[in-house]
Amino acid sequence: MSTQPARAPALRLAALLLGSGTLHFVRPQPFDRIVPRALPGDARAYTYASGAAELTVGTALVVPRTRRLGGALAAVLFVAVFPANIQMAVSWLRSDRLLPAAKAAAVARLPLQIPLVTEAVKVWRRSPRTQTRGRR
Repeated sequence: MSTQPARAPALRLAALLLGSGTLHFVRPQPFDRIVPRALPGDARAYTYASGAAELTVGTALVVPRTRRLGGALAAVLFVAVFPANIQMAVSWLRSDRLLPAAKAAAVARLPLQIPLVTEAVKVWRRSPRTQTRGRR
């Protein structure tokens, strides 16, 4: 099977994850604010852990040999961070300082997880399994 059907969506997802993962370290404060309050411990630890996960998964998507695994991990990651997106929407809706347009954007962002998950699954399904030793 050719890697071409998985290449374009993998690179799109990789760009998104590598960019977002980098932002977790460069500007962690916005990410700290959307860590669900129900989670124990320091929000910054979750920010850094999710940033590292995004960088790792993004890198896996770029490398053809690990692309299939990267697709599966990306799907899991997008589902795992969904509670943070919900937390952001709830916090923004409750804020007196944000404009209605910003609040609407936070809510509108929630269903965007669906195409991200479906693209990741597409990469996973369309990428060839890695070769076993001794076979080409």
